[in-house]
Amino acid sequence: MNFTLLFSITPAIVTFVIGILITPIVTHFLYKHHVWKKQGGKTALGGKIAEVFNELKGEHETKTPRMGGIVIWASVMITLISFYVLSLLLPTSFFTDLDFLTRSQTLIPTLALIAGAVIGFLNDFYDVTHKGGGLRLRVRLLLILSLSAILGWWFYTKLGVTAVNIPFDGSLEIGWLIIPFFMFLTLCLYASGVIDGIDGLSGGVFAAIFTAYAGIAIVQSQYDLAAFCAAVVGGILAFLWYNIPPARFWMTETGSMALTLSLATVVFMTDKLGDGNGVSLLLVVGLPLVVTVLSNVLQILYRNWTGKKLFRIAPLHHHFEAIGWPSYKVTMRYWVVSIMCALLGVAIAAVA
Repeated sequence: MNFTLLFSITPAIVTFVIGILITPIVTHFLYKHHVWKKQGGKTALGGKIAEVFNELKGEHETKTPRMGGIVIWASVMITLISFYVLSLLLPTSFFTDLDFLTRSQTLIPTLALIAGAVIGFLNDFYDVTHKGGGLRLRVRLLLILSLSAILGWWFYTKLGVTAVNIPFDGSLEIGWLIIPFFMFLTLCLYASGVIDGIDGLSGGVFAAIFTAYAGIAIVQSQYDLAAFCAAVVGGILAFLWYNIPPARFWMTETGSMALTLSLATVVFMTDKLGDGNGVSLLLVVGLPLVVTVLSNVLQILYRNWTGKKLFRIAPLHHHFEAIGWPSYKVTMRYWVVSIMCALLGVAIAAVA
């Protein structure tokens, strides 16, 4: 058990080291090719200029490189491939145990990570070459829905997932509806990617969430999945090392989309397949992401009903900035909340 736990955590250390080592290369590339928006600011839903956001962030968008999320998924993939190759070249128990690429636990999260990274990279590429345009929202949504439909179909037909577990109360059988449910979950997690809006904020939040799911996977004896989550945490921490204010680069879509899409699969893998409560626990572990999405939804609904804004600016973390909180204070308090939510989620997983 102790050695199994060690092999589950080792990828985090290796990925962190690799992330630190490749960052100078990534940084050189981003600055050499001026990978940042040529025109700052953005337009709010409805076509109006997002005045509060542009006042807070518009100027920085033309000075800070995007695509920093490359550090995260590249370091994870280098670690995963290295362990896999070593297990083939040196088929001893040590290297075999280090290899965490398995069809039963980590193949789907890995494919989701790669797919999200590619789609996000394309969006970021268009963002810096087409005056901040990026891929059209409907194109991104179509790609995400198509990918999640395929993954949801795989969970349903190939893995036999037809129910969602409820903590302390058995499971909820929904049959083929598991496919649209997974699509909805993936879409919500993608929407939460807008938490990538303050230096260090998204990195700290996602690190806590993936750490929690690594712990949940260990509780459920899904050690390969725990190793995958640990590897992601290592990549995020390497990114976070350079994203603490003032950020050397921003995560943007190639990072946030890779993380949110892979997280959706991890959540499902730790539910019925792991005889756990991964889906329900997301409401606890991922509370900062839930609040981020809800604040956007409430802002839109309130404005449509009353013609006024509920928050100075949505999502909520920018509202705190707009009312005078320093960015570092918002970030640190989100980190604190994320850590507490992660601990609570793992505790519930251990007793539910």
